[in-house]
Amino acid sequence: MTLLGPLEALAGEWEGDQGLDVSFHHDVGAVVETPYREVTTFKPFGPVENGRQVLYGLDYKTAMWRADEADPFHTELGYWLWDAERGEVMRAFVIPRGSAILAGGSAAADATTFTLVADSDGADYGMATNPYLDANAKCVHYEVTVTVDGATMTYDEDSVLAMSNLPDLLHHTDRNTLARTVAYQLEV
Repeated sequence: MTLLGPLEALAGEWEGDQGLDVSFHHDVGAVVETPYREVTTFKPFGPVENGRQVLYGLDYKTAMWRADEADPFHTELGYWLWDAERGEVMRAFVIPRGSAILAGGSAAADATTFTLVADSDGADYGMATNPYLDANAKCVHYEVTVTVDGATMTYDEDSVLAMSNLPDLLHHTDRNTLARTVAYQLEV
């Protein structure tokens, strides 16, 4: 068994150009599908000790670009964490729009697919946003399913938003398939 559990398969550098972002675009006043390319890095670390809890994880960053744009339209920084004793995977990340999410879920140490969830009123996993986003585009539910098959990773992500300019909740979705370009190992 690995110290990183199901996260071991993610350790490394990944690239993919099959991304599809489905989100509300204020400039056109409608939901738009936007293809994107992505580069993600997962660097292993650990252990991190919280009293009796011992975590191993991945320090990660990701960036996404539309077409041939020079600057990414979306970036994230954070951690993916594995708690072997509890059989839990966690993802803690920050988006530079003033939003932070801690999502989690159960997984076997050798899982190749797992799902993480957070709710705005969640007791265990949740999110925090700045006052502007709370009033105009509050994330009320977040869910991501990740599958790793050898050197290929896919994810399907759904951020459910309560938007002040829409009568119904909006499912802002992102999905992509990435290929590992470099593999990393945990140094112990």
